[in-house]
Amino acid sequence: RTGLDDVVDGYALSGVEGIRKPDTGLFEIAARRCGTDLASGGWMVGDHPTADIGGGHKAGLRTVWINHGNWAGHEHPPEKVVTDVLHAIELLRDMGSDLPKKA
Repeated sequence: RTGLDDVVDGYALSGVEGIRKPDTGLFEIAARRCGTDLASGGWMVGDHPTADIGGGHKAGLRTVWINHGNWAGHEHPPEKVVTDVLHAIELLRDMGSDLPKKA
């Protein structure tokens, strides 16, 4: 419904896959659908400190946290912090040369 499927290479939904973040299995499915694997690196963008940022770190990914003010007491700080998803998209687009390349 969001239209994101038109601008991403692949995705995995926990409700459909039966695996919930921070389980790395969900990240592995998403990476495979993007034509890559977790060993190739990548970014996780999310707003949940444990599921998104902690899970992304556990999967070996760099992370961008969408800050809604609920970080206190969580380990694994994100590499980048933004205020909304549009800023996350801009950040990743601007860092395009730092992103993994498709074969």
